[in-house]
Amino acid sequence: MFSGIVEECATLVAVVKEQENVHFTLTCSFTDELKIDQSISHNGVCLTVVSLKDNTYTVTAMKETLERSNLGLLKVGDQVNVERSMLMNGRLDGHIVQGHVDQTATCTEIADAEGSYYFTFRYEANPEMARRGYITVDKGSVTVNGVSLTVCNPTDNTFQVAIIPYTFEHTNFHNIQVGSVVNLEFDIIGKYISRMIQFGK
Repeated sequence: MFSGIVEECATLVAVVKEQENVHFTLTCSFTDELKIDQSISHNGVCLTVVSLKDNTYTVTAMKETLERSNLGLLKVGDQVNVERSMLMNGRLDGHIVQGHVDQTATCTEIADAEGSYYFTFRYEANPEMARRGYITVDKGSVTVNGVSLTVCNPTDNTFQVAIIPYTFEHTNFHNIQVGSVVNLEFDIIGKYISRMIQFGK
């Protein structure tokens, strides 16, 4: 479980494919604090630390994860948003994030907001998925590349988020361009409510 408050950008130092799996090796400031079997969010995807060596750590993604997220597009040198699992003894600064990416979206516009930025994203939507809660709602929560954000101006298949300078500088939002592919996790509370409404009919 995560909060969507990214700790920093880790740097990808190696990518190794093994059958249908891909091993990603990264480095970040808290590598020496990590343990084997620890869960870390990578661009919003929960992955398990499988090895530690020389101030780097390695996680493994399976085929389904690669197909559902943007991890398969990563290259050595890329910056990845990372967050360790949430402590349950403090404030929840973001929102409840599972680390289970639902699908990807594509950035279609970046607009200057006089110091901040508005990013617009388009995602594939269909009525069945919408009925199950895979949607965005105005002022609701969404996770983009692991970052907990508030939705602005949603349509059936697009939404905007406002990015303040701190978030822009301390996450990989500063690398997102028009055409970039990002990971989405829709709000789990919305998914449960949608399912309860369906079963209550």
